[in-house]
Amino acid sequence: MVALMSAFSRHLNKLFALVTTDLAIDLGTANTLVYVKGKGIVLNEPTIVAVNKKTGQLVAVGNDAKVMQGRTPAHIEVVRPLVDGVISDFEVTEEMLSYLIGKVRASVRMLVAPRMLIAVPTGITNVEMRAARDAAKNAGARDVFLVEEPMAAAIGAKLPVGKALGNMIIDIGGGTTDIAVISLNGIVVAKNLRTAGDHLNAAIMSYIRDQFKVYVGERTAEDAKIALASVTPGDNIKDMVVRGRDVMSGLPREVIITENDIRDAIAGHLDTIVEACRTVLETTPPEVLADVMQRGIFLSGGGALIPGLSKVLEEALRVSVIVVPDPLRAVVRGAGIIIEQLEQYEEVLIDNEGELSPQLLRP
Repeated sequence: MVALMSAFSRHLNKLFALVTTDLAIDLGTANTLVYVKGKGIVLNEPTIVAVNKKTGQLVAVGNDAKVMQGRTPAHIEVVRPLVDGVISDFEVTEEMLSYLIGKVRASVRMLVAPRMLIAVPTGITNVEMRAARDAAKNAGARDVFLVEEPMAAAIGAKLPVGKALGNMIIDIGGGTTDIAVISLNGIVVAKNLRTAGDHLNAAIMSYIRDQFKVYVGERTAEDAKIALASVTPGDNIKDMVVRGRDVMSGLPREVIITENDIRDAIAGHLDTIVEACRTVLETTPPEVLADVMQRGIFLSGGGALIPGLSKVLEEALRVSVIVVPDPLRAVVRGAGIIIEQLEQYEEVLIDNEGELSPQLLRP
């Protein structure tokens, strides 16, 4: 009887494998990326939703909603359902996930609800983890697994996280910066900062308002950051024209800002990241720290693309800093590797209480 039940279970698992497709999701503050098992990254959309306040219905999601940002009538609100890496609007997040999963279903055959792996920041509370899990289940997931973002980024960067070897990674995303030292499939020391790309945008908006007396929108600040942000001055100083509303007159006005302005605007936030890295190194065990000194620190996330940041970190921490290949997709790439080989990476998963949860692996 036991043998018969075992054989039945194996056949059932094979059937599930044929009719369902597992998903890995980097549910970021700025962008949401979806990885489909066996197919790779199939979706990369801004984590933005446009909602009709009269009816409560979604008007647009992702790129379509981002185009509307700052250009909507009174009854349409463009919202970002995640703040600082965690869900701030549960219902909108659920609807957004449902829309994105439906978009994936349109291109990938799914006869059974998928299992889903979601990357979350380190140090989030049990309530925040439960919110991520519940939102995914309500959006159509059969089972939901959670993995910490720096662990996923390290796996995506092909670091030997399973060995008795220290690996340090800094993941600078849109809402949070995660700094972690990893060894033997676990996090030895970690620190989560509510200082990242969105906060740099806000700093740029404040700087332009204070120095040039012009109000600019978040999209304009982000464009300026992408075009001009750098940590160290170059030979040719870049500049760009930004347009906004004059603080005094309220009339339209344009000003020219340079990379020096952007550098001054974001300097305080970058200093905060450097100090947090120092704190993590100071609390890392000596043997693990010796590995980090030998192997270097790895930098991922959108912040890794800021020119000169790796060099400044090197000088401040006295350890070599390496930007991982394709840093924007490191987390979802790692989450994809985990979902492809769940049993091999079961130790890196967490549950709502922050414990390892290998028992959730079975279909």
